[in-house]
Amino acid sequence: MQTATWPPGGLALVPHNLARDKCVSRNDYKAGSQLLSITSYATTLLDSEKGRRCDFCFSLPRDTTHLKRCSGCGSYWYCDEHCQSAQWQTHHKRVCRTYNPFLVSPEYQALPDYKKLDSIMLSHVIAQLSLLPDPYAFQESAPSSLLMSLIAGPDKSLAPPICPVKPIPPPGLVQKLYARFGNNNFAIHSHLNTIGHGIFPQTSRLFNHSCLPNSAAKYIFEPGAAIRMEVVALRDIAKGEEVCLPYLDPALLETREQILEFSYGFQCQCPTSLFLRRIGPLTDTPAVENEMLKISEELLEFVGVDSTKALISLPNKPLESLPPSLYCVLRESYMGGLSETFSKASHEGQYDIALQSGDTLLSLYLLVYPLNYPQIGMHCLEMAKTIWNVVITSTDQNKGRVLKDQARRYLVLARRVLDVFGPEGDEGGPLQEIAILDGLLQSAKTRE
Repeated sequence: MQTATWPPGGLALVPHNLARDKCVSRNDYKAGSQLLSITSYATTLLDSEKGRRCDFCFSLPRDTTHLKRCSGCGSYWYCDEHCQSAQWQTHHKRVCRTYNPFLVSPEYQALPDYKKLDSIMLSHVIAQLSLLPDPYAFQESAPSSLLMSLIAGPDKSLAPPICPVKPIPPPGLVQKLYARFGNNNFAIHSHLNTIGHGIFPQTSRLFNHSCLPNSAAKYIFEPGAAIRMEVVALRDIAKGEEVCLPYLDPALLETREQILEFSYGFQCQCPTSLFLRRIGPLTDTPAVENEMLKISEELLEFVGVDSTKALISLPNKPLESLPPSLYCVLRESYMGGLSETFSKASHEGQYDIALQSGDTLLSLYLLVYPLNYPQIGMHCLEMAKTIWNVVITSTDQNKGRVLKDQARRYLVLARRVLDVFGPEGDEGGPLQEIAILDGLLQSAKTRE
C-alpha cells in the first residue's frame, strides 16, 4: 500500500537488517505523544462481553437493557440504529441469517475456544470482502490489500470453518487470510482488561516487536464509531529512532521466546532476551517462607524500593544487571504468586501482607517493564488504594498521617505513568480513580 499518506503522520518505513522493514520516527516526540490513530478493519467481542457491549463500537452502556438486539439473528447487540446500520453495511448483512445455524453446527462446536474466536473474526473479514464492489478483489490502495500483504505466520494449521457467506470466497482465500491471523490479531482492552480482538493492518505492517518497547497501543470507544487504536510514546523518542510495540506481555520472561517463535516466527534480539538466553534455565524459587522473605528483601534493595515509605520517583534498573541470587524472581510463577497474594490480602484486609507483597511486586514490575508501562501505574494506584484502606481503618492518628503521605506519593507516581498512556477504553477508569482518591486525601488533610 503505497500512497501519499502511507506511512501516516511522522512515521517512515526503512530497511531493517533482520526484519522486513522497521518503522522510524520522522520527528522528535515527547512521552505521551500520539504516534498513530487508526480505525479497526474487523473486530469481535469476547463471548463474556456479548450482550453487555455494542458489537459495533464496543461501548458499554450504563444500562444494558438499552442495547438494541438484532431482530434477524438475535445474537448481536447495538447502541442504537446507527451502530446497527453501520455494522450491517460493513459485514453483518452477509452473516445474519446463517450465524445461528453455524454456531450450533458440529464443526463449530468442536473448535477450541480460541479457534472459535478466530472463526467469527474470519467470518467477519470474509463477509466484509464479499461486499466490495468487486467481491474478493484486493485493490492496491485498500486496507484489504494491506491485510493480504502482511507476512503469514509460521503456524500452518488449517483455517477453522467460517459462517457461510455469499458469494462464496475463491478457493484458498480463507486459508491465506487465516495464515495472517495468529500473528496480526490485537487484543482490544479497556482499562487493560481484554474485551475483544481486532485487526489493524496498518499497525501490523508498521511496527516491529520489542520486549522493552518505546510505545504502546490503547483503544478508544466512541458511540457510533468504529474502534480506534492509538499508539502513544511511552518515553521520549528521538528522530530516526525505531518505534516498537510489545507483541505480548513483557513479563512473560520464561515463555515469550517460545511464543514469539511459534506465533511470529522470529527470535527476539533485544538486550533482555539475549540476557535470558545467556543465563540459561532459571533457578527455582525457595519453598521455605524465610528464604522467600530474604529474596523479597534483596529484590527491594536491588531495585531501590524502600518498603518503609513510598517512593518519590520510580527507579530504573536494567534487567541485565540482576545478580544471580535473584534469577529465581524471573520465573513467571513468582510474579503470579506475588500478584495473587497482594490482591487477596488487599481485599481481605490483611494490609501488612498486602503492602509487603505489593512493594515486592512493584520492584519486579520496575525490573521487567519499560519506563511508563501502564501496568506500573496501575499497580501504584492499587498501592495507594490499599494504603487508604489502612488509613480509614486505623485509630492511630500519627500512623494515619504517615500513611496518608505514603498514599499521596504513590498516587503521584500512578498519575505520572498513566498520564503518559492517557485515557482508554470505557469511561472512568484509573485516571478517574486517581482524581477521586486525591480528593479524599485532600479532604482528609484539610480536616487535620
